Amino acid sequence: MAKTAVIGAGSWGTALSLVLHTNGNDVTVWSIVEQEVQMLREKHEHVDKLPGVKLPEDITFTTDLKEAIEGKDYLILAVPSVFTRSTAKSMAPFVKKGQVIVCVAKGIEENTLMTLSDIVEQEIPAADVAVMCGPSHAEEVGIGLPTTVVAGARKKSVAEGVQDIFMNEVFRVYTSPDVLGMELGGSLKNVIALAAGMADGLGYGDNTKAALITRGISEISRLAIKMGANAETLSGLTGIGDLIVTCASVHSRNRKAGYLIGQGRTMQQAMDEVQMIVEGVYSAKAGLTLSEKFGIETPIIQAVNQVLFENKNPKQAVDELM
Repeated sequence: MAKTAVIGAGSWGTALSLVLHTNGNDVTVWSIVEQEVQMLREKHEHVDKLPGVKLPEDITFTTDLKEAIEGKDYLILAVPSVFTRSTAKSMAPFVKKGQVIVCVAKGIEENTLMTLSDIVEQEIPAADVAVMCGPSHAEEVGIGLPTTVVAGARKKSVAEGVQDIFMNEVFRVYTSPDVLGMELGGSLKNVIALAAGMADGLGYGDNTKAALITRGISEISRLAIKMGANAETLSGLTGIGDLIVTCASVHSRNRKAGYLIGQGRTMQQAMDEVQMIVEGVYSAKAGLTLSEKFGIETPIIQAVNQVLFENKNPKQAVDELM
């Protein structure tokens, strides 16, 4: 049994806390929002973000970051990507050497172009940093549907430790040393999912979506490989696997936001209606900047940026891509 803390009590953090508890680990869940912690303590359910998924009574919920971190073997960092740096800064005084921090959000910091694991390593040099991603909607993990993900770390022992605390008969965990490839695949697929959602909102069909998924993984792969990632990573769970589920699922907030934009909403209206962080909006500019920096053509990522930030008509963007 490991002592674990989930930092961030959104839908994904809540679902992962249940997986950890099911596997016999000691689990503490932290949130900065007092009302959220109060709700979890009283109802043992995240009524807003993961309704219907009951949490065991011996999971500890707290707003005290020091209490959450001290004495834990694994810290699961599950805040939205835009809050990764600020949360890591707050965590740093309490993290001791040898504690493992597992980044489970997906994103690229817009102004620095750093991945989330790079941010955590910069802010908390004492920690061993890992990532975990793959095709895994919280809504399905929370009710125990079979799911497969990848744990990545530069140290094999760290990746295997993450694998050990999460793996069970319905939650399978592979390991990989290619942290960069995993993070780029997991971040940029959200941008492609926005395009897939726009196509759905415009009333286009499966042929269009298949084209966007196929050409989308081609763009992501070209860029990631140029940056030093392994091709196999992009053809696996954290590349094409994650892209398929995010482009096709009713649970995907990025696809839903794209769908609303395709139906005529502005970017802000779509984000307000989704009522959760739409990671692809924040990764889109970073993806375009990286592609320009490394000299890689990424027409879908470029088109999404034009729709989001230059008021380009989604139908015109799709038509031009064709």
